[in-house]
Amino acid sequence: MLTTLKNAFKIKEIRNKLLFTLGMLVVIRLGSQLPVPGVNRHYFSNWFAQQTGDAFSFFDAFTGGSFLNMSVLALNITPYITSSIIMQLLTIAIPKLEEMQKEGEDGRRKIASITRYVTVALALIESSAMAFAFGNSGLLEKFNFLNVVTVIAALTAGSAFLMWIGERITEKGVGNGISIVLVINIISRIPQDIAQLFEQFVFGRAIAVGAVAAVVILAIILVMVIMVIILNDGVRKIPVQYAKKVQGRKMVGGQTSSIPLKVNTSGVIPIIFASSLMQLPIVVCSFFGYQGSGFWGHILKGLNSGNWCRPSEPVYSVGLVVYIVLVIFFAYFYTSITFNPMEIAENMKKQGGFIPGIRPGKPTSEYLTKILNYIVFIGAVGLTIVCVVPFFFNGVFGAQVSFGGTSLIIIVSVVLETMKQIESQMLVRNYKGFLND
Repeated sequence: MLTTLKNAFKIKEIRNKLLFTLGMLVVIRLGSQLPVPGVNRHYFSNWFAQQTGDAFSFFDAFTGGSFLNMSVLALNITPYITSSIIMQLLTIAIPKLEEMQKEGEDGRRKIASITRYVTVALALIESSAMAFAFGNSGLLEKFNFLNVVTVIAALTAGSAFLMWIGERITEKGVGNGISIVLVINIISRIPQDIAQLFEQFVFGRAIAVGAVAAVVILAIILVMVIMVIILNDGVRKIPVQYAKKVQGRKMVGGQTSSIPLKVNTSGVIPIIFASSLMQLPIVVCSFFGYQGSGFWGHILKGLNSGNWCRPSEPVYSVGLVVYIVLVIFFAYFYTSITFNPMEIAENMKKQGGFIPGIRPGKPTSEYLTKILNYIVFIGAVGLTIVCVVPFFFNGVFGAQVSFGGTSLIIIVSVVLETMKQIESQMLVRNYKGFLND
């Protein structure tokens, strides 16, 4: 990785892209410290500390502390992520959007334009909800029309601005802009979390105990990163043979190719869906000031991941079982709507391709479905392990950190993808130089 960056800086074109990306990231971090006018930031910090659920901690980690600081970038890139997921699901459900997607570059440009409008609409709804829900209870220094409009405009503009920065990084930077914006926010919180872990388990202890604790912490992080890398790069290649055929006076075809099926076919989406669904009741109750009591209070505690794996209250770990089931379910669900074995089989049949030992058409579709089901299960189990490890150490040892398995998966996936893009740009540039010579 370091060698790739070193070689990239030797090429002026790629060096300019890297410096442009770095400049945009600096702008993002500066914007995360810029407060919204008319907001009482101390009130919001106190309110945040009183919340028993970890939904807001999860959201704050994704925003790089902007949410807790109530900066103009408090909503961050989350409306765009939500909008992209919604559009991806609607593309499967609405034939008109599906046709756009198949139109090539023009169709994708139209879908991207619709995604931007949906992003602004979601940001407007979320900022309005925050301004009215918290404004009258002390978030705003003066709860009046002007301050409410200012908060709504600032938060909506901040989210749209980050979306614009992400697109500029994709266009003029190293690419993968939206993901890079999300990753820099998550990474910005890691030093604080690591320092908190060392403060809790290493500093102030006996030298031997502190050394062992430090080694264990670093080893756990390293093992999880390695697991995520293996999970991210794991691929099952299905061999495909293309039959020879005559075109004019030439014999074409006869080539061998493969269909790469990723082990983690759905990425981090199942975790986001499962976490959002588990935390939705907690967020709604927090907005209305309901803390829960009796039966419903136990239900809310069970949904809160901060109560999982606690030896003193094992009953709440039932929520962890529900979470694992949801992750596996959404892994299959998301894969089923983004990967169509029947369509793949039909395209192979039209192009004269077949899997050795499998007849074209329906048998090929059934074979791909069978292999895909095995792969999805392995990927879902891997995702579950990476996510459950932080919950275990949080419940048993009280290791409170804002980043977890979800954050690690996002960071590692985006870093690997970005490095591949840089390498491909260097390769294309070398090819151009060779052809020009």
